[in-house]
Amino acid sequence: MTTESTRSIDRADIATLRAAVRGAVHRPADPGYQTIAFNVAVSRRPWAVVDVLDADDVAAVVEFAAVNAMTVAVHCTGHGATPIDGTTLLVRTGKLDRLHVDSAARTARVGAGLRWQSVIDATAPLGLAPVCGSAPGVGVVGLLTGAGVGPMVRALGSAADYAREFTVVTGDGTIRRVAPDENAELFWGLRGGKATLGIVVEAVIDLLPLRFFYGGALYFDGDDAAAVLYAWHAWTQTLPDDADTSIALLRLPDVPGVPPVLAGRLTVAVRFASLADPEAGAAILAPMRDVAQPILDAVAQMPYAAIGAIHADPTDPVPAFEDSILLRDLTAETIAAVLGQVGPTVQSPLLMAEIRLLGGALARPAAEHRAFCHPNAVANVQVVGVLAPPIAELVPGAVESLVAAFAPFSDGARLANFAASSDPAVIASCYDEDTRAWLAALARQHDPAGVLAVGQVVR
Repeated sequence: MTTESTRSIDRADIATLRAAVRGAVHRPADPGYQTIAFNVAVSRRPWAVVDVLDADDVAAVVEFAAVNAMTVAVHCTGHGATPIDGTTLLVRTGKLDRLHVDSAARTARVGAGLRWQSVIDATAPLGLAPVCGSAPGVGVVGLLTGAGVGPMVRALGSAADYAREFTVVTGDGTIRRVAPDENAELFWGLRGGKATLGIVVEAVIDLLPLRFFYGGALYFDGDDAAAVLYAWHAWTQTLPDDADTSIALLRLPDVPGVPPVLAGRLTVAVRFASLADPEAGAAILAPMRDVAQPILDAVAQMPYAAIGAIHADPTDPVPAFEDSILLRDLTAETIAAVLGQVGPTVQSPLLMAEIRLLGGALARPAAEHRAFCHPNAVANVQVVGVLAPPIAELVPGAVESLVAAFAPFSDGARLANFAASSDPAVIASCYDEDTRAWLAALARQHDPAGVLAVGQVVR
């Protein structure tokens, strides 16, 4: 940062910002200054936190930042947060909680402060459902802007495929309606480009007539890991496009909320979701049920509102170190690499190593182009460790080692929603060269002062 920029920030007047917005503004010494991300290992100490109430508030924050040589970041739940410091204003969207469901049109207008579970709970009584991610506790907008790969991505495609329009504030402080028929280039870039092109205030999404699914997870003892993983790999080769699955090696701690049968040991979870009827879904899953005796069989017909049960992601903030990588090949050698790093013969400090099968609807062309660049990847790998004593020092090396073991089966690409980072190299891995160039050009056009050039954005 230049000396001139530093002086501008030093001169910034909090009273001016407070007068410009209707929402509350919090400086570090104020009680409302809460900046903790879902990943509590991420350091976030913004110059101020603003609880915006509408698009005008967001625009005012952006304009204040431009005048004072600051940047603006956005927070809903803190999933996917990246570090920020005292040169940044943090827009908190929790007050943007409007939800309007049009059951006749099968759409929902969703404020940027809402989580997927809120939308699911409001639409379920109408027999409708949004296409969401694996963790319904995350924010709607964050998932959409990262394209959105959920537990039914093979059957239904990405969540971003169901976005109809956005209300967004671009880096020049302009409030824009963004849809296929208006600001079409921004519509392309918002669905995959994360916060590169603006701060989304509201989104309109399509809803599907879904009440139930057949799915959940089979959990196996770690001693059966090799048999289960090799069988899973063979099974995926014949899986229909409308069935979804992932497999995860888990070392869950013995803490409240973790079933005792899974706690303090290595287990293998085979996640499964199908829109087929229960009898047909059970027939598809049968080969995996026969591999070994599950220690917990949590697969059944479920209401769509219980979709979070498939992955059972944690809901409480944790200090995490994680990484991901997309696979171009999924072979027996890939499985051997996993077992060599986190299998039953290894004392691994990692919480989870997951392989999520892709393809199906995700690989087919979308009705509207989006900034999603890796439709032909066969699987996504996510690796997570918890930075807690006594294993904290071991976790980063273990994550990096496992990701490196997948390198022979990957081009090094990542999915944006699995790559929370401000590292330009990591961000670049989420896009092909043409997409990066076009996102950067649009950012220069709509954010000439670089107000939004912070965090996971392309520049």
